[in-house]
Amino acid sequence: MSKRWIRFLDGGEPGFGLLEGDQIRVHHGDMFGSPRPSGQTLSLGAVAIRRPVEPGKVIALWNNFAQLSTKLNLTKPLEPLYLLKSPNSFNDPGAVIPRPRAEGKVVFEGELGVVIGKTAAAVSVDDAMSHVFGLTCVNDVTHADILFRDPTFAQWVRSKGFDGFLPIGPVIATDLHPEDLVVKTLLNAEVRQSFPISDMHFSVAELVSLISNDMTLYPGDLIICGTSVGVGSMKPGSSIEIHIEGIGTLSNTFE
Repeated sequence: MSKRWIRFLDGGEPGFGLLEGDQIRVHHGDMFGSPRPSGQTLSLGAVAIRRPVEPGKVIALWNNFAQLSTKLNLTKPLEPLYLLKSPNSFNDPGAVIPRPRAEGKVVFEGELGVVIGKTAAAVSVDDAMSHVFGLTCVNDVTHADILFRDPTFAQWVRSKGFDGFLPIGPVIATDLHPEDLVVKTLLNAEVRQSFPISDMHFSVAELVSLISNDMTLYPGDLIICGTSVGVGSMKPGSSIEIHIEGIGTLSNTFE
């Protein structure tokens, strides 16, 4: 049975636990190690929800969905194509996504996030999922006008690295089968994206294995699997929801 782990602030004090309905069963210790129930229960409405993981690094995939590849006239890459997102971009469920000082088009990108739970270095595809703690929802916000503005250099890090440009959450769900999931993005309550994870060029297991052959993955690291068709711009005041059945809904507003 899937578990849903959540992080929160209770009276300014950080904590984490298992979300069961609208109640949080508080735990102590290391979420990725051997968390211990404290015996305390808190109401979800009585705490401030934080992003469920504070990643050491975030690996963001490009061109990982067949439908979007077809639309953009791209071929399937021979290996995963990825970049890193900076820690200042990490954001919480329910928080405002700040409007960057650089003017231009800012877009939402609904994605599946893969949270590493056990150190992975050069792991096989068959062993890869044993290093995954669970899955979460992500909005990989991008300043689209900056990305290819300079023809000599694609500005991936800058366009995706503005403050608050990576909302994560609301929970990490364990024991789900990624290939069964569908990512939905709603802009102002209207569905703009709805795509199956089974359309990925590289499965979650393949991503973990191949990336771990490049760099060691540590507990709490986050792989965000890329997006598909339906990406669109966010106007100031817009509400954005990323929904994945079994995980929940990540909701934010754009300043």
